[in-house]
Amino acid sequence: MRYILDASGKPKPRVCFVPTASGESLPVVLAFYETYARFGLELDVLHFFRRTPQDLRAYLFTFDVVHVGGGNTRSMLAVWKHWGFDAVLREAWERGIVLCGSSAGSICWFEEGLTDSVAGDLLPMECLGFVGGSNCPHYDGEKDRRPSYQRLVGSGAMRAGIACDDGVALHYKDEALHAIVSSRPPARAYRVEQAGGAPKETPLDALALIRN
Repeated sequence: MRYILDASGKPKPRVCFVPTASGESLPVVLAFYETYARFGLELDVLHFFRRTPQDLRAYLFTFDVVHVGGGNTRSMLAVWKHWGFDAVLREAWERGIVLCGSSAGSICWFEEGLTDSVAGDLLPMECLGFVGGSNCPHYDGEKDRRPSYQRLVGSGAMRAGIACDDGVALHYKDEALHAIVSSRPPARAYRVEQAGGAPKETPLDALALIRN
């Protein structure tokens, strides 16, 4: 979290949490407050299942960091599209507001992500496309992630991209990968691409973050 806040370039960044993917689960919202409260910042939660701000642009552009929570990515993006929030987020990104998140809040920024939104096999889905390629979270945390991502990318059914172990974050500036950081070494990221009709996995080193 400290790395995210530092990326804003603000001494006291204002942070907005968007828990749409979890259906605005109360435990998820409480975990957000518990995580960020120790930094003494101004925090707020954007709701789509309660009363929603009339002017989403005016609301969101008062924040320096937008943190998207995990859950059902497909349902989240459907809700955002209905409200026009996908366009608001793109404008926020163009303004330099830090956009971040985990799980659904990670894959949503890419062209494509590996999702468990639908019961059964893990599936590729089209996402917002702010960042090129695909993304797979929980690479070492869920047993089906690695084989599914490799199979889909290797067969050409999914764009090449980067997979992340739990606790690993990809930091993009504009559309370029700037850094890879890890809060639980030796967790790392992997570039996964197609090579001769088969998947090719290349380990990517991550900067270990020092906890204090």
